[in-house]
Amino acid sequence: MTAPIPAAVPAEWAPHRAMWVGWPSHAEYWFEALKQAQDEVEGLVRALAGPGRERVRLMVGKPELAAGVRARLAGVDNVEVVAGTFGDVWLRDTGPIFGAGSRTAAAFRFNGWGGKYDMPGDDLVAAQIGEHAGVALSWNDFVMEGGSLDHDGEGTVLTTRQCLLNPNRNPAWNQDEAVAAAALEKAIGARVVLWLGDGLLNDHTDGHVDNLARFVAPGVVACPIAWGEDDPNAEVYDAVARDLSAMTDAAGRKIRVLRIPSPGLVLDEDERPIPASHMNFLIANGAVVVPTYGDARAADMARQALKEAFPDREIIPLPSNAILTGGGSFHCISQQEPA
Repeated sequence: MTAPIPAAVPAEWAPHRAMWVGWPSHAEYWFEALKQAQDEVEGLVRALAGPGRERVRLMVGKPELAAGVRARLAGVDNVEVVAGTFGDVWLRDTGPIFGAGSRTAAAFRFNGWGGKYDMPGDDLVAAQIGEHAGVALSWNDFVMEGGSLDHDGEGTVLTTRQCLLNPNRNPAWNQDEAVAAAALEKAIGARVVLWLGDGLLNDHTDGHVDNLARFVAPGVVACPIAWGEDDPNAEVYDAVARDLSAMTDAAGRKIRVLRIPSPGLVLDEDERPIPASHMNFLIANGAVVVPTYGDARAADMARQALKEAFPDREIIPLPSNAILTGGGSFHCISQQEPA
């Protein structure tokens, strides 16, 4: 008997019963950025746990740190500190993808972003989250990270060829969009897969879509527009906007594109461009938290654009410079449980 196709993964703007967040726990990975990264994550947790927002499940990657994190957040309602084990904080990629009502959750093989970052414990995250949430996992025998996909709640999935069809994930797919789309249909109820090309320059995830383009409503996708003449991703942004404008979602709607200013050129300590992105915003109950990287004007422009997309939610810009040194931002370190 053929297994039934699961219901589509809810859109991120649908109500949540909880939000998982990873706590920077390993000095050996974060080095001098650890304290600032923890401060930035604390800011995110406090914003998420505000009145009428999220129950935050904050996973600490070393159990011996849990008591200290609880003390640090004492007095903040709606925060549950979970003593767990992980390689690093990127729960969007290592955790499961919850289905409608969080009655089910899909889990996948994880290979350290194509073998680049093999950290002990990351392959245990999905099972830990499923057990703590009380949700049985449906395991899928292919490699995938949650940040490589975005969902509209109606069966349309947005992704990039650079990541999902990369031979360092699933060589048997051999750049075959149809094979990959069939796997996503069985795993998460994808009805239509919209394929973009390359992601941001120097993105070690091989082009995760949550740094590049995001659904903000059915039929509406946000993507960046270059900020400043030296923005290293200007051509990529324009290509994404052109490609999206020619696409149609699972309901037959032509995609409408919302351009949001990028953070512009952001350099690491060695003066190399790093993949800073306002697209790594996190949609929460009652709020949208958008990462910022030091350019106040660019951040305010992004805030205004997101307010147009989410007029019923508070848009909260928060700094994410230290988290970015690890390779991601607020969306990358989180995962929602739909209500």
